[in-house]
Amino acid sequence: MKKKFLYSTFIDNDSVFAFVKAILAVFFAFFVVYFILLATGYKPLPVFAALFKGAFGSRRGFGETLLSTTPLLLGGLGFAVAYRCGLFNIGLEGQITMGGIAAAFFGFIIPEINPVIHVSICIIAGIVAGGIWGFIPGYLKAKFGVHEVISVIMLNHIAFKIAAYLVSMQGPMKDKLDDMPASPFISGSAKIIRIMDRTRLHWGIFLAVGVAVIIWLLLFRMRLGYKIRAVGRNPFAAEASGISIKKHIVLTLAISGALGGLAGAVEILGVHYRLFAAFSPGYGFDAIAVALLGMVNPLGIIASAFLFGILRSGSVFMQAMYGVNKDMVSVITAIIVLFMGMSVPIGIMLKNRIKRNSNGTVD
Repeated sequence: MKKKFLYSTFIDNDSVFAFVKAILAVFFAFFVVYFILLATGYKPLPVFAALFKGAFGSRRGFGETLLSTTPLLLGGLGFAVAYRCGLFNIGLEGQITMGGIAAAFFGFIIPEINPVIHVSICIIAGIVAGGIWGFIPGYLKAKFGVHEVISVIMLNHIAFKIAAYLVSMQGPMKDKLDDMPASPFISGSAKIIRIMDRTRLHWGIFLAVGVAVIIWLLLFRMRLGYKIRAVGRNPFAAEASGISIKKHIVLTLAISGALGGLAGAVEILGVHYRLFAAFSPGYGFDAIAVALLGMVNPLGIIASAFLFGILRSGSVFMQAMYGVNKDMVSVITAIIVLFMGMSVPIGIMLKNRIKRNSNGTVD
């Protein structure tokens, strides 16, 4: 049948099928939240309108949307690189934390110098710190077979404790002139310049988009990216063709961690200007949903990071207007992840069913 043939073609087209999955995931998430709001006594449509008004209704709101997009995009890219190699890096929050620690340290320890040089030093420090935090689970997996999920969860907690200790009352990075558990403010030359009046939006958004393009080129236009994807798709075939699985596991997780470290550095240099124990509001965990919704494709992740930036910035206005807890956005995020996870076995079943039932004829 022609209809069956077209349906089979659609299912077998991975790019189209992945795009439709992403759209359906967002729709399904809002659909479920719609009924949750109804059940709890809210009017869903005005609440959703407030969500988007908070994200786009003012200069400040739009600036906050892009501001949240920046670390989500960088974190999503970090997860995507690891995922393409068959690795599940849920340690991005710890890697973001380590990147922030390094950037803050070099930000305040170095006096006023040329801003380009100072910002570059801090960003490189963040990248290196995050890369080391990604290298460790990569090495443990390659050398001892330790699953990366176990090691990165442990490293997350270690990173959080390190940050908390450094800015504690007796911590070496604690600002002695301030009662708050925070480091001294970074030098003015280490701050990333803001680009929009009356907002906190800074140049980091352009850096993040540029990195997304670079990662896309790395994964789909360079030999290293081909090897990473080969290991992720079929490690046995990759090894048979001469690709070192262990080497690329370590390298990929180091790159993934470096992207997380970059996100942490940009957050410190462009937003907070000093280190707090928990300066990241869960960007590393949300980055997983960002990457999955973006089909673990750097270009798709740009769009999904922007969507999650909308949800983060708009939720504040939504709560102020209607009293809806902004954690409702976390429900949307969870449903998106659940739907994207469910779509994998469902897609496989659909493909198998079409292949069994189709006789390959067209009317």
